[in-house]
Amino acid sequence: MPLFKVNIKWGRETFKDVEVNTDEDPLVFKAQLYALTGVIPERQKVMFKGSSLKDDTWNGIKVENNCTVLLMGSKEEDLPVEPVVKPRFVEDMNDSELASASNVPAGLANLGNTCYMNATVQCLKTVPELRDALRNFKGGMSGISAHTVTAALRDLYELMDKGLSIPPIMLLQVLQMIFPRFAEKNENGTFVQQDANECWTEIVRMLQQKLESVNSDKPSSNKYFVDQFFGGVFDVELKCDEAGNEPVSKSEENFLQLSCFISQDVKHMHTGLLSKLQEKITKHSKVLDRDAIFTRTSRIKRLPAYLTVQFVRFYYKEKEAINAKILKEVKYPFEFDAYDLCTPELQNALKPMRDRFKEYDDKKALVAKMKKNPDTEDGVKEDLEKQPVYFENDLGSNNSGLYTLQAVLTHRGRSSSSGHYVAWIKHTNDTWMKCDDDVVTPVPKESILKLCGGGDWHVAYVLLYGPRILEIPVNGKKS
Repeated sequence: MPLFKVNIKWGRETFKDVEVNTDEDPLVFKAQLYALTGVIPERQKVMFKGSSLKDDTWNGIKVENNCTVLLMGSKEEDLPVEPVVKPRFVEDMNDSELASASNVPAGLANLGNTCYMNATVQCLKTVPELRDALRNFKGGMSGISAHTVTAALRDLYELMDKGLSIPPIMLLQVLQMIFPRFAEKNENGTFVQQDANECWTEIVRMLQQKLESVNSDKPSSNKYFVDQFFGGVFDVELKCDEAGNEPVSKSEENFLQLSCFISQDVKHMHTGLLSKLQEKITKHSKVLDRDAIFTRTSRIKRLPAYLTVQFVRFYYKEKEAINAKILKEVKYPFEFDAYDLCTPELQNALKPMRDRFKEYDDKKALVAKMKKNPDTEDGVKEDLEKQPVYFENDLGSNNSGLYTLQAVLTHRGRSSSSGHYVAWIKHTNDTWMKCDDDVVTPVPKESILKLCGGGDWHVAYVLLYGPRILEIPVNGKKS
């Protein structure tokens, strides 16, 4: 492996013994320079003995140990730059140009089969509380740990907030160092496609270790952000079917996502989730002193504000040695009610807020029937006040069991190790954004429910639901 150590000269500063691996893309080296100096790759001009380093090849560059590399570029955020494209009038733009001119989220460049990571990053970015927690996270890119992943995601989101469609090199690099499977390459030297849900799970677990609560002065049984806003708790009972006198075993289990298993009878997400809550398993019976059939019953005793649902679409085929895909259509809703999945105790606790939602919905339906605008009276719009979405004594929970879809991660292809991943994120009430790596385009809301499967088109793989928010008029206030 051609590995060298060079000295970086940047203005008045010098960084010694910086490693260069010419087997990797030059963008990886530029990502190292970004970590050292804060100069993003787009602003870097890297000179090796008079030759300028490109983004995609080391051709023409001579690298030697202890050589001096000149880095030119500023980390200042507001440097004026010459427009790359001349101004165009709206009436002269096509659909793609109109999307770029509007308030479109930043895209992420594909670094070689890294769409699985790009789609995950886009979906998680739709959680405003996560964005706040990352902004409050202190620390740099030192070491290889959960701290580094958290810092890399924070820095990436900051760049995306500025509207920059960038290559997410630093995040990819630290993920590959911590999880070597993400760095696997094929015979062509490009990265191997990875499972997006595995990437989602690993990133969330890294955040779970380092990201503290956004508002720690509010009551909560959880210290860390992920446990508060993404973590749920099951009540689990195990009852032996073959020995009625064996005591029922009770326990609690934490979860960060629900699994929707797809069988021949499952046509809707809700059915798939319910089927998983009661299942037959084989385990040792103390009374019978042998393996026996047990019924495992699970019910949710704590709902998180943000509910992640994974469709279990991949299964291992030994003959082909691949994770084959179940293409079956499984429908899912924009508005999801988790009430049936909960323990009786939690159901009782959810009722007060559910009653308020029902009262509001009934009033809205009555006004709509009378063909009046529910938000106005005599043409004057009332001020609305958002009601809390979590229980007063449990920050980050869901106090109604009602959710609204805000992000969908899809897969197109026949196996998890091939094909293509895309994120679809809610932008407005009627418009969603299709985040296909660095190409971000608006799509109508009705197209999102068509991602339910049944063919070779994009198929929903991971769904992210946020809390449904109740907004009620403030008495006496109008705007």
